[in-house]
Amino acid sequence: MEGFDDLKINSSTYQWSVRVISILKRLLSVNIKMHHDEGQVAEGEIFLFNHFARFETFIPQYLIYQEDGSYCRSLAAGEFFDEDDSFSNYLLSVGAVPNTYPRLMPFLAGEILRGRKVIIFPEGGMVKDRRVHDQKGRYRIYSRSARERRKHHTGAAVLSLKVDLLKQSIRKDFDRGDDAAINNWVEALELEDRDALSAAVQRRSTIVPANITFYPMRVGDNLLRRGVELFNSGISKRLSEELLIEGNILLKHTDMDIRLGDLISTEEYWRRWERPITRHCTNCIRKLDDLLVPNPAKSTMERRYLSARIRRNSMRLRDSYMHGIYEAVTINLSHLASLIIYLHLEQGVQDVGYAELHRMLYLAVKRAQALPHINLHRSLRNPEAYSDLLMGKCKGLDQFMNTSAQLELVELEGARYWFMPKLCAEHDFDVVRTENMVEVYANEAKPVQGIEEIVEAVVNASSLDAKEIAHFRFSDMQISHKWDREYFDKPRFEEINQKETATERSDPFCILPENHKDLGVILVHGFLATPAEVREFGEQLSILGYPVIGPRLKGHGTSPWDLRERSWEDWLGSVRQAYEIMSAHCSQVCLVGFSTGGALSLLLASEQLDGLAAVVAISVPIKFMNKNMVFVPLLHTANRLMSWVPSYEGIMPFRPNDATEHPHINYRSMPVHGLFELRLMVSELEDRLKDVHCPALVLQADRDPVVEPESADIILDKLGCDEKRLEIIQSTRHGTLYGDVANTRKLIIDYLDNLSGQ
Repeated sequence: MEGFDDLKINSSTYQWSVRVISILKRLLSVNIKMHHDEGQVAEGEIFLFNHFARFETFIPQYLIYQEDGSYCRSLAAGEFFDEDDSFSNYLLSVGAVPNTYPRLMPFLAGEILRGRKVIIFPEGGMVKDRRVHDQKGRYRIYSRSARERRKHHTGAAVLSLKVDLLKQSIRKDFDRGDDAAINNWVEALELEDRDALSAAVQRRSTIVPANITFYPMRVGDNLLRRGVELFNSGISKRLSEELLIEGNILLKHTDMDIRLGDLISTEEYWRRWERPITRHCTNCIRKLDDLLVPNPAKSTMERRYLSARIRRNSMRLRDSYMHGIYEAVTINLSHLASLIIYLHLEQGVQDVGYAELHRMLYLAVKRAQALPHINLHRSLRNPEAYSDLLMGKCKGLDQFMNTSAQLELVELEGARYWFMPKLCAEHDFDVVRTENMVEVYANEAKPVQGIEEIVEAVVNASSLDAKEIAHFRFSDMQISHKWDREYFDKPRFEEINQKETATERSDPFCILPENHKDLGVILVHGFLATPAEVREFGEQLSILGYPVIGPRLKGHGTSPWDLRERSWEDWLGSVRQAYEIMSAHCSQVCLVGFSTGGALSLLLASEQLDGLAAVVAISVPIKFMNKNMVFVPLLHTANRLMSWVPSYEGIMPFRPNDATEHPHINYRSMPVHGLFELRLMVSELEDRLKDVHCPALVLQADRDPVVEPESADIILDKLGCDEKRLEIIQSTRHGTLYGDVANTRKLIIDYLDNLSGQ
């Protein structure tokens, strides 16, 4: 057909472009991730994306080709094709189609029936301010030509509805056995045979709404903008702003999350009563140009009817997929902070305390997690990235606030955030991203259902029960365990993971009996183990009325590779978090730790925390029976040196744990780095034992095969408390608590009962 030769995709150029983008993806600092359920890429015909940066128009085709092997057609502004130059020829060869192409609709319809995907940016231009709602909550965008806000274009909806009509017409030809018509379609569409045509028209017509979200946004100068200004000092304000934003996306670490929404089936947008009439009227479609290209001279009643129904239904379909696009925003911490800031301003509040804002943000994150339809950025799903908000530490918030301060939107003074008048000033469309990114973030988040209600709830909450915070923090422990398990379950960790024999539950636990005692107990497991080591004892204590929490030490209960990444300070942080959770439920807390867990309990006790009633330390290692531990620092250093060479992980990154008494709860592979951290922790403990002032009970097996019994005497001698006691257990085993050797548990229960009675 006429015009097809000019728009042929050059497969070699297309594949070459995919390879180039793959290389650039590795070289640049933008981290591209596409999120979707099964079926969207394979079944989708028309893919619709929001538009915030220029280079993002090349990314969807690349990702779809990588995943599905399908070629894509993408609509591009006609101005790119005004000149017959190398750039316009390149765009044509990789599937771009000018939006001014005279036979655009029939051409794209034919491509869809050939199995090509069509990519459209329905906003019609970059929506820089992310403002997509008018005052009545309807979707509208800024029109640069009209200099006002308008409804989005319906082109994608019209195309999909017309493709659906085309399929209905051809299906009728198959139903009638009209071989001549079928053969004409096969020839016109350049398909292999009738079977290919039949398969094409049996596919349902679909639209996939998708959202591209960048995080974080930065406004600092970059090499790209400076380089362009060097060679062209007269660049426009619009181009300068675009180079500033897009250069920072490409050259500084930025996450580009592409989220595909649910498939929209176009056939559902024909009303039930009109479907039989519509199907009858498709008799007028005998070639691609029929109906797809308006022709008043050939207008018939059937065509006028179909055109009227398309116009009406396209607006419903348009509203549906635009809602899908904006609902698919990937919400991040900056979105929540921006909404909180603007809600304060709406209420006439000009400042807020650091701690108060951090608490609001933490609560907003936790409540957003409870809504499954909200797409959260990975930093809001990984507690390591947000849980320290309550402690006043959060890298994501610091970046957002520092940039806001740089733009004179927020001022940080006197442990308060002050909101500047510039936040409410009007900014030109072409500079709003560089002048008020807080407004851009807020506008982007507003269309997401439920997000503003969450922010209103946390801002207007008069107070919050400490137990509710504790509940959220324990859920962070559980989420963190799941997150770490999934991360270290990837193929590159498989060789070591397959050697593992642990079968018991490895998640943290918290048991709060009804009408429980006011003495809470924290049970801390040992090195290489999991909370399973102390879970049974925790259940036993809970029956006696004690509230109990068993934290998972970071790096444990997932993969030895996870433990290889952690420090002893990370382990101590897990115990400290458990202490803060339990303190919300009880006025007094006792730390009970086994082996390394006992050492960590003593370390935390040395901080002399409020409400600490006592510490119980069982089989704590100060000296080891295995004399090879002395060589661990040397081996660790050698591993670090070798890890600098790309081909090596180290001389011996893991050692087999053949001596474990309980392979069903312990790692079988010990990371040398973990052993090194263990040595560092023991050294720190010896220095801090003098700072332990609370009562202490030390338990030690007299023939422990792992820890030299002399360790208990060293601990008792160095403890800074007056009320301390040593109990020797007659045993040849190390795991005296797990196995309840020689009534170890009863010794501890009697000690707890005495504390509780006091």
